[in-house]
Amino acid sequence: MAWWRFRRNPLAFGSFVFILVSALAAILGYLITPDSTPFANHQQLELATHKPGYNAQLLLVAKNREPENISFIRKMIWGSPEDHTSIPIQHFWFVDAWLYYETYAGQPGYPGLENRVWLPDVLFALEHGQEPGEVKNDSISFLTHSGEKQTMAAADMQQQIEQKQIVVRRFLLGTDRFGRDMLSQLVIGARVSLSVGFIAVFISLVIGVTLGSLAGYFRGWLDDLIMWLINVIWSIPTLLLVIAITFAIGKGFWQVFLAVGLTMWVDVARVARGQVLSLREKEFVEAGRALGLGSFRIITRHILPNIMGPVIVISAANFASAILIEAGLSFLGIGVQPPMPSWGTMIREHYGYIILDKGYLAFLPGIMIMLMVLSFMMVGNGLRDALDKTPQF
Repeated sequence: MAWWRFRRNPLAFGSFVFILVSALAAILGYLITPDSTPFANHQQLELATHKPGYNAQLLLVAKNREPENISFIRKMIWGSPEDHTSIPIQHFWFVDAWLYYETYAGQPGYPGLENRVWLPDVLFALEHGQEPGEVKNDSISFLTHSGEKQTMAAADMQQQIEQKQIVVRRFLLGTDRFGRDMLSQLVIGARVSLSVGFIAVFISLVIGVTLGSLAGYFRGWLDDLIMWLINVIWSIPTLLLVIAITFAIGKGFWQVFLAVGLTMWVDVARVARGQVLSLREKEFVEAGRALGLGSFRIITRHILPNIMGPVIVISAANFASAILIEAGLSFLGIGVQPPMPSWGTMIREHYGYIILDKGYLAFLPGIMIMLMVLSFMMVGNGLRDALDKTPQF
């Protein structure tokens, strides 16, 4: 019944779908991002701060190393290094065994530097220090990285280069100040926000439900002790407490999870305590005591299932708060550290562009934070309305 009522709330259900789509994109990660390098950190300074929809012509030159075999799971989680070097170019032409190109100068219409590269160097991983040979009978001889001698027609090389090594890459959301793809940064940055929210909420549930249940069920000195601890932590501003914990345990990816989770359990504990206090005097709890059931079984099997509704609602709100806290920490420079992308870090790196013609560099991650937080709040409100109308047994 609760799920049926929740689906009939278009705003809450639409927010739920948005969260699912964002979570799926974050899980797939490097499999769907245009930039699949680790941390989506492929920098091309010539392409810095280009607007959304920009098309760049790139020359892909093979690197002088053996290509790595990256598994599907490993690429999805950590990405894969590029097996070529990308060179932004404006024009290119062939002369015998050489490819000549004009580099991109950073702005359309500006002349770039002319350079050249031997055709086999573009296509294959060659031995270091190999001297380019002359074209004989329209063929080029060269040694591969494994030391094997090969001969290939110059015309075939030129055709392969035009088809495979000269590519046009489209930056749907533009590039940042380091020339990195903004769409890839946003997708990988979603991993940090959703991971922080999920793990922080999990930690807060474990601590908060445990302490709240014990305080509400046993009352007495245990309730007084737990409430004293809750009030002490409650009196400290959340962001200040997170910053203090971060300074104590260090800055980094996992430290943010722990710091945010250890500050959010008080809300859950207060809600759990209040619900347990109202349920501990109910008839089904008295019946359990009369049957000789232990306190642990009564709490876990009979009381906790009946307080999950309010706990789920407060967890949705805590998820939104965790995303905001993580973004604030990253903006201050004490959250996740570069090169790992984070929405808060992206805003910190580009907020100066707001007064220029490139304010989207800071607005895009800000909009994602706003939409994600709003979605969790709408889902929380929808769950509250659905669960309030559902009878509890």
